[in-house]
Amino acid sequence: MIRLQNACVRYGEVVALRGVSMHVQPGDRLALVGTNGSGKSTLLRALHGLIDLSQGRREVQGWGPSAQGPAMAMLFQKPFLLNLSVQANLQLALWLRGVPRSLRATRVQEALEKAHLTDCAHRFARALSGGQQQRLALARAWATRPDLLFLDEPTASLDPGAKREVERLITEFAAEGVTVVMSTHNLGQVKRLATRVAYLEAGQVKVDCDVDAFFNGPLPPEAAQFMRGELI
Repeated sequence: MIRLQNACVRYGEVVALRGVSMHVQPGDRLALVGTNGSGKSTLLRALHGLIDLSQGRREVQGWGPSAQGPAMAMLFQKPFLLNLSVQANLQLALWLRGVPRSLRATRVQEALEKAHLTDCAHRFARALSGGQQQRLALARAWATRPDLLFLDEPTASLDPGAKREVERLITEFAAEGVTVVMSTHNLGQVKRLATRVAYLEAGQVKVDCDVDAFFNGPLPPEAAQFMRGELI
């Protein structure tokens, strides 16, 4: 679906991503892991195309009947919600995506039910709890029917119950055929949700393998040290 070749990203003098070559295939559930500052969020944005590469190439493969590339959506660690009702936030996303008016009401209702937010439809989105806001942001993305969903630390700062609800939605989306790329510090979450793991250090991808090999196979010393630190 997407391929990076020798991708580099600079912020002034800081090299946030250096020489990364990787791809995202249909059906992937790819987890990006690494310490703070390792380049996870930058790689996520580079794959999505939200930031320009300082060097290298980003290629998007033809997708669907129009062959214009996959439909993409992104969820940030702190979801951006307008100071409107829950329902209006969903309706606006569908309008922006070009969904016909005749389909919007049904899509909104489906999204509310999937996220267990039907009772909150007329509440202001910013008045919801953190977990509810994240579920709304996920439901809003799902309502636009993306082929590829990018998630940046989707359960950071959420309590255990809210994390379970967000993970439930991600699992359901993946089961419906949505390709998922997510950054996370939670290795338990990686085990539960991912099929593939990329470990980053200093802006470089040091490991890219399936989830079983990551947790059970030999790893480079840096990745093994990261694993020990995260599991303590």
